[in-house]
Amino acid sequence: MSALRIEHLNRSFGSLVVTDDVNLDIAPGERHVIIGPNGAGKTSLVNQIGGQLVPSSGHILVDGTDITGRSPDQISRMGVARTFQRNNLFQNLSVIENLRLALEVRFGKPLHFFRPADRNAALMARATELMAQVHLGTDGARTVRNLSYGEQRQLEIGMALAGNPKILLLDEPTSGMSPAETARMIDLVAGLPRSLAILMIEHDMKVVFSVADRVTVLYYGKILATGTPDEIQANARVREVYLGMRH
Repeated sequence: MSALRIEHLNRSFGSLVVTDDVNLDIAPGERHVIIGPNGAGKTSLVNQIGGQLVPSSGHILVDGTDITGRSPDQISRMGVARTFQRNNLFQNLSVIENLRLALEVRFGKPLHFFRPADRNAALMARATELMAQVHLGTDGARTVRNLSYGEQRQLEIGMALAGNPKILLLDEPTSGMSPAETARMIDLVAGLPRSLAILMIEHDMKVVFSVADRVTVLYYGKILATGTPDEIQANARVREVYLGMRH
């Protein structure tokens, strides 16, 4: 069964079609990257999966369950987490406090059955694990506003992972990063567990070909091609309308 299946998805704003009969299958643990020129409909597609935008027609299924049109909170609780192009971090709080808040939101009620000391210990242990998982070291006392831009994006992924999702949606995670920060993000994504399916929007082709199992090219809301990185690089139509634009 697919981790994520998209069937005949359509979305328009008046006469502007941003998603045009999109069909996509993402396997459990797959790293799938969506590329395309500006205005191709990449973020609109991810917004429909995450519940921020309701499709005009079609279906989105997670592990076979139809999530089409459900709220972002419902979709999150069904195992879909995401990051955005602009982060939603609490700048005046510490790294560990941001992670603990994310854990509280996801697991707060179940954890209230524990005694306060046990509950705090469980939250701290999991927050510390997340900090290591996203390569933020062991100093959780650092204030978020003092982190580099790249570290803030790493923390945002850590907060998305707090709910133990099945599917992680990443919207241009390396946008605005230095080469060193981009390299760290590639390592972070490559090191995430293979139990987690990842759907990523990305413009940096080095990142795309470093992390992707498969790549989908969107062009004016339509899927132009889907295949392995090698297949996409060799596709004459893709080279003509997209890859050629990047030289």
